[in-house]
Amino acid sequence: MSLKKLVSLASASLLLGGFVSYGSIALAQEASSEAISESVEMTDSAVESESVVDSESTDESATDEEYAFEVVVDVINNEEEVMGTATFREDQAGLVTLELELEGVEPGEYGMHIHEVGLATAPTFEDAGAHFNPTDVEHGTESETGPHAGDLPNLVVGEDGTVNETIEIPDVTLDPEGENTLNGTDGTTLIIHTQADDYVSQPTGDAGDRMLAAVIFAPLEDSEFYTEESDPESSDSAEASTEETTESVVEESSEESAE
Repeated sequence: MSLKKLVSLASASLLLGGFVSYGSIALAQEASSEAISESVEMTDSAVESESVVDSESTDESATDEEYAFEVVVDVINNEEEVMGTATFREDQAGLVTLELELEGVEPGEYGMHIHEVGLATAPTFEDAGAHFNPTDVEHGTESETGPHAGDLPNLVVGEDGTVNETIEIPDVTLDPEGENTLNGTDGTTLIIHTQADDYVSQPTGDAGDRMLAAVIFAPLEDSEFYTEESDPESSDSAEASTEETTESVVEESSEESAE
C-alpha cells in the first residue's frame, strides 16, 4: 500500500472519530438539557403544591381565628323532626350573628325570638320560658323602652319553603362570662312562632304559638331548670352506657350459645 493511501485512511479515521465524539457530546448535552428541564419543572410543581397547601392552611387558620365562639344546633318542629340548623357565631369584635338554614317550612312571615331557658320539649316548647330579657324592658322595636335582647326580626319564608339567612343580634354575647350572655346558667332557646311579630304588643308581639325550636345552650347543673335529659353530656354518657350494655348482653348470649 502506498504512503498516500495510508495517510488518506488515517485522515478518514481521525475525521470519523471526530464525528463520533462530536455526536456523543451532542447527545450527552441534549440528555443533560432534558434532565435539567425536567428537574426545573418538578421543582416548579413542588413549589406550586406547597403554595396551595400553605394557602389552604392560612385560609383555615384565618377562618378558625375569625370567630371567638360558635355553636351549631338543630332546629326541630312540633313533631321533633329536624328542619335544619341554626348557627350562632361571635366574631373577635364581639358581634353575634345567627345563620339559619331550613327546609320544608310553610311559606309565610313568622315572629322569631330567643327565649330565656335552654329547653324545648315538643310539641309546645313552652318550657323555653319567656323572651330573653336581661335588661327588663318592653317587647318590640316599636315599644317605648324595648326591644328585648332576644327580639329578632320576623322570618320571611318563600314559596319554596327554604331559608338561608344570616342576621345580626346586637347587645348579646356567647361568652359565658360576658354581659347579656346567651350562655348563662339557665341556657337559651331559639323559638320561631306561627304568626308575625307586630313589634309592639306585650309581651310577645302577638306572634302566636311556637312551631320551631332550637336549644342554643342547655341549662347548667346549678340551674333550677337542669335535668339529665337536657344535658348533652349526660345524654351522650347515657347512650354510651346503653351501647356498652347491649354489647355485653350480645357477647354473653354468644358465649352461652357456643357452650
